[in-house]
Amino acid sequence: MSSSQLNEVENEVNSGLDGGMSRSEIRASASLASIFALRMLGLFLILPVFAVYAKSLSGGQNVTLVGLAMGIYGLTQACGQIPYGIASDRFGRKPVIVIGLIVFAFGSFIAAGADHIGWVIFGRAVQGAGAISAAVTAFIADSTREQHRIKAMAMVGGSIGLTFAASMVLSPLLYQAIGMGGIFALTGILSLLAIMVVLYVVPAAPALPPTRASMREVLKNGQLMRLNYGVFALHMTQMAMFVVMPAALIRFAHLPLAQHWKIYLPVVAISFLLMLPPIFISEKHGKSKQVFVGAIALLLLVQIGMWFTLSRDQVHWSWLIGLLLAFFVAFNILEASQPSLVSRIAPPSAKGAALGVYNTLQALGLFCGGAFGGWLVQHEGPSSVFILGASLSIVWLIIAATMQNLPRRSHVQTAAV
Repeated sequence: MSSSQLNEVENEVNSGLDGGMSRSEIRASASLASIFALRMLGLFLILPVFAVYAKSLSGGQNVTLVGLAMGIYGLTQACGQIPYGIASDRFGRKPVIVIGLIVFAFGSFIAAGADHIGWVIFGRAVQGAGAISAAVTAFIADSTREQHRIKAMAMVGGSIGLTFAASMVLSPLLYQAIGMGGIFALTGILSLLAIMVVLYVVPAAPALPPTRASMREVLKNGQLMRLNYGVFALHMTQMAMFVVMPAALIRFAHLPLAQHWKIYLPVVAISFLLMLPPIFISEKHGKSKQVFVGAIALLLLVQIGMWFTLSRDQVHWSWLIGLLLAFFVAFNILEASQPSLVSRIAPPSAKGAALGVYNTLQALGLFCGGAFGGWLVQHEGPSSVFILGASLSIVWLIIAATMQNLPRRSHVQTAAV
C-alpha cells in the first residue's frame, strides 16, 4: 500500500472517530450524486410536458405509444444494468461510467431531431442503453464507510429529489423557450459535460477486491431479491402515476401545465425535509426495518387515496397535493434506504453485479409503469393506475415484513481504499 493510501486510511479513521464523513467521502458522494442526478434529469424533464407535446408528433395520438416513449428508457436501462455493473467490477467504475454517458448523449441527440413518435421511442431507448446507475452506486459504496453510506445514498436521493423539483419548474419554461427537441439536446450536452466531472472531479476509485463473487450468489440471496422487487414496485408506481398526474392537476387544481411547478417544487422540498428524521432514526437506533416497512405502508395509503380521488367528479385540490406530499415522503425514504441496504448485504466483490440487478429491476419498473400505465389509462381510465400501485404495494408490504432487521452499525470502521 502506498504512503498516500496509508494517509487516506488514517484520515478516514480519524474522521470516523469524530463521527463525520471525511473530505474524500463528501467529495466522492457529492460529485457522483450530481452524475446520478443528471441521468434522472433526462427522465424527469419530459414528465410534465411530454404527454402534451406528443400530440404534435406523427403517431402521438396513440396514448399507448406515448407511454412507451416515456417508459422505453427503463427497458433498455434494464438490459444494460447487469452488464455495466459486472464490467465495473472487472474493469473499474470510471471507464464504464464515461462510456454510459456517451451513449446517453447519443440517444438524446436522436430524440432531439425526431418528428415522429417512433423516433422519440428509439432515441429514448438509446438514452437508456447508457445504463450507469449500478456503476455509480457501486462507486459510492466503494468510496464510503458503511456507517456513512446511507448519508451518501441520501445525498443521491436528495439530488434526485432536487432534480425532480427543478425539472418541474424548468420543464414548462424550457418547453416554451426551446421546445422538446431543445430539451433533449440540452440533456445530451449536459451528459457530455458530466464526463469532465467524472474524469477531473470525482476522486480516484478505491482498488477493487481481487476475487469475484458469482452471479449465482447474488441471485440466490433472498434479502437482495426482496429489495429488487421493492425497487421495481416503487418505480413502476411512480411512472404510472405521472402518466396521469399532469391531467389530474389541470382537472382538479385548474392549473395550466406551465404552472405545475408551483405545486411540485414546494411538495418535493418539504418531502425531503420530512424524510430526514425517519432516516436518522433508522440509522441511530437500528430501526431500519420499521422505518422501511412504514414507508411502504404510507405508499399503499397514497395509492388508495389517489384511487379514491380520481374516481370522483369533485374533489378539492388540497387532497391531491396532500397525497403528492405523502407519496414523495415515502418515495424519498425508500429511494435512500434501498441502495444502502443492497451495498451492505451484497458480497464485497460483487457490489457492481448486485447493484446491476437492483438497477435492472428499477429500470424495468420505469418501463412497465410508463407502458402499462399508458395502456391502463387508455382502456380502463386514470384511476386504474392506482389500483395497480396499491396491488404492488400490498405484495411489497408482505415481502418486507419478513425481511431481517440489519444490526446497528458500529461507530468506527475501517475506511475503504
